[in-house]
Order: sequence, then structure tokens, then C-alpha cells
Amino acid sequence: MFYRVFQFMRSLRNWVIILIVSIFTVACNPAISSQSPISPVSNTSQTTASEAKPVAAPKVVALTSLSADIIYRLDKTKLVGIPGSRLLRENAEISKITQVSEGQTPPNLEKIIALKPDLVIGATGFHDRVLEKLKGLGIKTMTSSITSWKSLEELTKAIATEIQADPTALIQSYQSLLTAKSTKPEPTLVLVSSQPILAPNKNSWAGDLLTQFQINNVAAELQGQSPQKGYITLSAEKVLEANPKVLILVDVGDGTIDKLKTAPFWNKLDAVTSDRVYTFDYYGLVNPGSIEAISKACNKLQMISTEKA
Repeated sequence: MFYRVFQFMRSLRNWVIILIVSIFTVACNPAISSQSPISPVSNTSQTTASEAKPVAAPKVVALTSLSADIIYRLDKTKLVGIPGSRLLRENAEISKITQVSEGQTPPNLEKIIALKPDLVIGATGFHDRVLEKLKGLGIKTMTSSITSWKSLEELTKAIATEIQADPTALIQSYQSLLTAKSTKPEPTLVLVSSQPILAPNKNSWAGDLLTQFQINNVAAELQGQSPQKGYITLSAEKVLEANPKVLILVDVGDGTIDKLKTAPFWNKLDAVTSDRVYTFDYYGLVNPGSIEAISKACNKLQMISTEKA
């Protein structure tokens, strides 16, 4: 009985870690941040204020690291508030901007209001409550959901419209990341968790990124009962059945990779015996996080997609 309770608690702990890791404060925040490993649900960014022709927003607070990065690259003078994020702290200039949140802590409403923003941008499903309060105070808000390359471009254009900036150069820089693509795609599996074993299908940011490089994601068409949209739960038997030629492991900072390497199926996989196992940072592949993080993930995927077995 005690053993079953222990197993249940350990499983519950891992689900909590997974749910905490994404939306994209990680897409926008700490190492195993305040988001579930999957980016938000919808494919487009939505303006929650009126549909009238927008007036330029001179003061914008971003609640995700990705939206903060996009605003800074479009027009850094418009960014007045940012989330606490190691990705943003890598930029000395951005790190000087007022921080309105940190890690898993909800954004500080008082700090946001004190900045007198014209627009606050958050992540769908993660910042809903604080955005609703701000909206009630007459502050314009926008929510974003990044689950595909197309939604990244749409968010960039939507932000550019709100701050009246030209997104052309930034959109072109995105496209420059998608140069080399696989000509002979080999079965590839991405694992982001060990208990349960989670893999992205085509309906996630990670899955869509693999599609952009024409990488053969063996989990692309699979569907399951995972509470995380765009991700499926795999049994050890399913992993063995898939037996990928290429294996991508995502480092979320909780020892997942070490746990996977001790699994009974590990040494039976073709990718392991042929030494074609690659480690990716959580940011960039699972959670977009920032343009730089996306760029690094794309460079590694390009290397994998063009590498000869």
C-alpha cells in the first residue's frame, strides 16, 4: 500500500513539473519555468480589446520573454515591463527594464499598473486572470499562443501593428533560420519527460519545428490522453516499437535525461547504439522562449536534418 502511494506521489510530482515548465513565460522564463511544457493552445494572437484601428501603444508590458524580445527588436523604446527570465537577463540592456514577475510567481499587478502601460501582452491560459483584471481597469491587453511557426509570425505582425513598427526585417530573419532541410528524413523521436514519457506530435511548437525542417517525427500523427495539447504519453513498449534512428532529449533541468538513460529500453534503441542521441535546451525547442533560443534550436535541427547516418 505504501509503495503504491509513493508511486502515485512521485507520478503526481512529475506531472506538476511538466505543467509548470511551459506556456512561455518559459517560452519566457526560468530553467524549468512557470509554464507547462507545451506552448499555449491557439494558433493566433488575439487582441482582447476593441477591434478598432489601433493607435500606437507607446508603453507596453510583456509578460512572456518571447513577446518582450519581439517588442525590443521591433522598437525597444516601447518596452517598459518584462517578466523575470534567464533568457532576458542574457541581454544587459533588456535586463535593465522593470521586471514585473519572476519564475512561477504571478505577475505583480501593482507594478504593472504603476508603469501606466497602453498595452499588456500575456500568454493564453497562463496570464488570463491578471489580464482580465487589467482589462477591467481599462488597460488594453493581448494574448498569444505559440504552437507553430505560423503563429510566431502572426504574433510578430500583431505586435508590430499595435506599436506601429515594421515587422518585415524580423519576419525575414525568421525565414533565414529555415534554410537547409532534410532530404532523407530518418525516424526521429523527441522525449521531454521520463515519468510519464512525453513526446510532441505535430500540434505543438516542437512538432511543427520538426516539420519545418522536414524531420520525420515518428510521433507526429499520434494522439493520446495527455492533458497537454500537442503532446502524447508513450509507454516503454511504444518507444521500443518506434525504435527511432535519431533521438532528441530535452533538458528541462530535472534529471529527466539521466532517468531516460537508465530505462530498460535505452540500450535497445537504434539511435543509442549508433550514437545519434542529441540534447536540446527546453527553450527554443519545447518553449520558444526568445528569438535567440529559437535560432539555436533551428541551428541544431539543421545539423541533424542534413547529417548523414
